[in-house]
Amino acid sequence: MAEPHPATDPALGVVIVTYRSSDVIAACIASLRAATGVALHVVVVDNASPDDTVEVIRAAVPDLMGAAEAGQEGIALIEAGANGGFAAGVNLGLARLAANPALDRFWLLNPDCVVPPETPALLVSHDPGPRGAAMIAHRVVYGDAPDTIQIDGGVIDRRTGITHNLNQFAAADSPAPDPSRIDFVTGASLVATRAHLERAGPMTEDYFLYYEEVDWALRRGDLPISYCEGAVVHHVAGTAIGSQRMGSVASPFSQYFKHRARAMFLRRHFPAGLIGGAAWSLAKAAQLRAQGHGAEAAALLWGFFGMAPPAPVLASLSPDARAKIGR
Repeated sequence: MAEPHPATDPALGVVIVTYRSSDVIAACIASLRAATGVALHVVVVDNASPDDTVEVIRAAVPDLMGAAEAGQEGIALIEAGANGGFAAGVNLGLARLAANPALDRFWLLNPDCVVPPETPALLVSHDPGPRGAAMIAHRVVYGDAPDTIQIDGGVIDRRTGITHNLNQFAAADSPAPDPSRIDFVTGASLVATRAHLERAGPMTEDYFLYYEEVDWALRRGDLPISYCEGAVVHHVAGTAIGSQRMGSVASPFSQYFKHRARAMFLRRHFPAGLIGGAAWSLAKAAQLRAQGHGAEAAALLWGFFGMAPPAPVLASLSPDARAKIGR
């Protein structure tokens, strides 16, 4: 995007939600600016980051556009003014992009992702077939181990609400999965179509973190999920909220919100799974405690069983974020 794109290049909308992303957002933006064969319309939505994320974005993009220009080709910044959670930021960006009728696909991309220059063009030109698609999955590899797959699409265990990553830890040159097996696409790098947005509406915002994309995928009706072979995204997981990374345990913050969201998801979509979900939570917490991760175990249980966040987790939330989750 550093150079003007030919009028014939296909257009792709991109939403990046930032929160305490100052250490990763510049690399993400630089990779998008190096994209070839595509006209990117990028909206960065900052959820009131308490660090210098906004300043880093402004320094990385000399031609940065403001909120009023969001949806045009180039990179625009929207400062949300409050941390309403991941879905709230996504919905703000999607609303701006969807106002541009030239955009038919919308790419949700985490700020801790780096994109090879050919990937955006592959995603926007991918042919899902005669039925169309709600979402387009693709290969996400670990940023610190790019020869290893993080996820090729996700599946849901309806008995517990636990999600599983297809092909996780497999070699990056492994065969693509059968798209019919995919229940959802990771929110770290998800392409949704206008048809899906018009059918499903915006993301549900009360999860705050985690399971928003899983919930969204289940509202796609009869639109399938397609898979774009060749498109790859490098994801350095857990940079802002402590999500699980290779060889690590997720932070208490991540444990609390992930399992709080899992319980909400089960109540909403698979209430019969709440019993299995509770049993899984108790067993997992016991395992974490036995491994010396007592704070993580407590956060998991408090989240799943609907209790207030543990004091360290609550202390890390801004007043507007506390209000969002009702605490």
